[in-house]
Amino acid sequence: MKERKVKIGMIQLKCEKEPTINLSHTIQKIREVAAEGAQVVILQELFRSVYFCDFEEYENFNLAEAIPGPSTDVLGELANELGVVIVASLFEKRAEGLYHNTTAVLDADGTYLGKYRKMHIPDDPGYYEKFYFTPGDLGYQVFKTRFGKIGVLICWDQWYPEAARITALMGADFLVYPTAIGWALHQTEQTNGDQYHAWQSVMKGHSVANGIPVVAVNRTGVEGEMQFWGGSFITNAFGKVEFQAPHLEESVTVQTLDLNATDYYRTHWPFLRDRRIDTYKPILKRFID
Repeated sequence: MKERKVKIGMIQLKCEKEPTINLSHTIQKIREVAAEGAQVVILQELFRSVYFCDFEEYENFNLAEAIPGPSTDVLGELANELGVVIVASLFEKRAEGLYHNTTAVLDADGTYLGKYRKMHIPDDPGYYEKFYFTPGDLGYQVFKTRFGKIGVLICWDQWYPEAARITALMGADFLVYPTAIGWALHQTEQTNGDQYHAWQSVMKGHSVANGIPVVAVNRTGVEGEMQFWGGSFITNAFGKVEFQAPHLEESVTVQTLDLNATDYYRTHWPFLRDRRIDTYKPILKRFID
């Protein structure tokens, strides 16, 4: 079997209010991981700004942009220069009054391959995303890049096994989750630990159930009343955590995924073979009374 390995650059950063500063800082870090051999670079959710969804403010819509547009133009040129794939989470302005939380994928020659619009939109204290984002309408997406087929999901999508399963069934070699999630500053250490454990565990489960690696890249730093918990991590094709970033500081790393391992784990643990798709119709209901 031909060896299939891919080097993933994971960029976990703190963000400032000025978008141009964040873009410049991110570009610097993309160059760093490319110099270390990264082939696919994953950026955190909404990397160009602070996480603005903690309040409902109309002026924040000014942060949005067209996709493709200014950021994808810059990142496309960078991807072509460095020969890397870039997965970039952006605030998309689709039309007047219509916005999405969207991730664009640039291939290693700079080609814009397309975008995925976040399907599951949260509305919780500190995460008022329904005020800003229309749920995605492009369906689940897999992007065929120079270095493999990338299944892209975004943050709140992490909690839904249906999203991971469908994306895996579409042929993804691995799943990536750009993320912005953290701890409220008033919480106890016990609560913080429980929340992070649940967050990581559910994605490890997606990896095990589908026999493919998972890459989750989260932001860090204090913004308003939130300590974003960093902790970006990567699993192998059976859910083993191969790398986890620190919680409270920036982290830039390159990690290697063995894509051949999917065949081994899916053969020895044939979950896809044993799926009873004829019994799954009830999943289409909101709840079964």
